[in-house]
Amino acid sequence: MKSKWLERGGFICFVVALLTLAITLTINARWLYRFDVAYLNLLDYTSLSNKELMHNFDQLMGYLNFPWIETLEMTNFPVSASGAFHFYEVKKLFLLNYVLLVITIVPSIFYLRHLVKQRRLWTMIQPFRIAVAVPIVLVFLMAVNFDRFFVLFHGIFFNNDAWIFNPATDPIINVLPETFFLHCFILFFVLLEIFYFLPIYFGKRALKKER
Repeated sequence: MKSKWLERGGFICFVVALLTLAITLTINARWLYRFDVAYLNLLDYTSLSNKELMHNFDQLMGYLNFPWIETLEMTNFPVSASGAFHFYEVKKLFLLNYVLLVITIVPSIFYLRHLVKQRRLWTMIQPFRIAVAVPIVLVFLMAVNFDRFFVLFHGIFFNNDAWIFNPATDPIINVLPETFFLHCFILFFVLLEIFYFLPIYFGKRALKKER
């Protein structure tokens, strides 16, 4: 019985590790923002050069990523009290994601080693088939009405309206359009589907070898 519960705990850790890894890769996809600067013509909404804009973006991401950077300061973008509060809340979510990633990696490795040792990788097939279905449902909801999805997302993670920026006081929002976040969600769901499909693939491959 104890072994069964430990195995379930290992599975949960593995699912969370893959989820937080997908989030980590998405929120640090600097290349995606660089792509959108050109694709969405973001330089049309600011007087900054591409280099200056990316520098400010790096300053923002540095604040969100590193706990020792306690104050958000961007060279060319002022930040209102409301805007600073929202970014502070985002920072907490970033750091929570990193903590969850770190604490679930080791149990996940032991879980996988346990399955390999017992030749039971195939047991991941059915649970991850269910896990793969969840992002598909969310992508469908996002595709139907991304505006509504975006609002619901903020309603779940934030209990205030500080995320609704005023361009006059927080001009950074002019170069962080909703479409950029749509692209972030797309990247996240693609990564998550790949990560959740891999255990199915290796589980099936292991099952074939057993036969």
